[in-house]
Amino acid sequence: MEIFLPIAEVSVNIVAIFSLSAIIGVLSGLFGVGGGFLMTPFLIFLGVPPTYAVANEANNILATSVSGSTTHYLKNTLDYKMGMMIVIGGIFGTLFGIWTFTYFKEIGKIDIVISLAYMYILAIIGTAMLVEGLGEIDKARKKIFTKKKLHVHYWIHGLPLRIRFQKSKLYESAFTPIIIGLIVGFIAAIMGIGGAFILVPAMIYIIGMPTKLIPGTSLFVTIFVSVIVTFLHAFNYGSIDLILVFMLVTGSIVGVQCGQKIGESIDSTGLKTLLAILLLLVGIAIAYDTFFSEEIAKEINKIDTNKLNPLSMFIKKLSTEVPILYGLFSITFAVTLGVSAALIRRFFSNLRKKYFK
Repeated sequence: MEIFLPIAEVSVNIVAIFSLSAIIGVLSGLFGVGGGFLMTPFLIFLGVPPTYAVANEANNILATSVSGSTTHYLKNTLDYKMGMMIVIGGIFGTLFGIWTFTYFKEIGKIDIVISLAYMYILAIIGTAMLVEGLGEIDKARKKIFTKKKLHVHYWIHGLPLRIRFQKSKLYESAFTPIIIGLIVGFIAAIMGIGGAFILVPAMIYIIGMPTKLIPGTSLFVTIFVSVIVTFLHAFNYGSIDLILVFMLVTGSIVGVQCGQKIGESIDSTGLKTLLAILLLLVGIAIAYDTFFSEEIAKEINKIDTNKLNPLSMFIKKLSTEVPILYGLFSITFAVTLGVSAALIRRFFSNLRKKYFK
């Protein structure tokens, strides 16, 4: 079943989009990592141009981050002060990333830049996860238990302007979270991902935050970064497609909830190794698509946009004529879906606890 995307001007399979977003949502909920670094390449494989895949996945991440962050807000497992320090760096990183994105787009090289970025990032992440996963399996088989150091000091801990973070019970330089936010914002703007695969390890091993505060704070930061990325992409390039966003958000939110539930009852050590292999395979597929399938990609024909249904015509007209309003509407749309999903989940959770003890 095909549906036409009025902004990207391509047709995609509805079942494929829903299924992939749900499956990747499950992986995100199961392993606590953002699914952007998987969903964006799959969108490209389905025929969505890289520029549009990046922008719309950023909007999707905004919705899922709002959903998860609302849940953590209700549980009071979120460090706002630490989050805002990271957001400050994230704002500057995002602006620099959008400037870089614009430069490569103007010289006609943005598609190859996005493909190469994903190829290298997936190779690095996949290899690191594979080594870690195989190591954990080997230690579990040999019943080896290693004691990790609580604090490891790096050069970044010696920076000035030390402040106290009461919620996380930390006293360190404000530049530490700001620099981390700078890197996360830059990557999010270029690749359309939330940056959790960098942010979460950095919060654990560099900042040293309590584990229970990390998921909520990471999602809190991702909201602000994704808002900026979504708005700038909508305003500068008109690349946000609300029809695609709705399909992505619906599948992702359902998948994330299922993944979190599954993660509570199974050991994900072996599955982490499988996820690492999947990342490596996707990286190889992107490399093949980039260097060997260029001629095939050029032959894809876009559908005539003169005969669109009223909804598609309205979306295209709004995006072209009032890009600022369209960008704000895209953000509001994603936030509303995210908050609604969190509140619905809480309602059914309370209902289950009340009637099904």
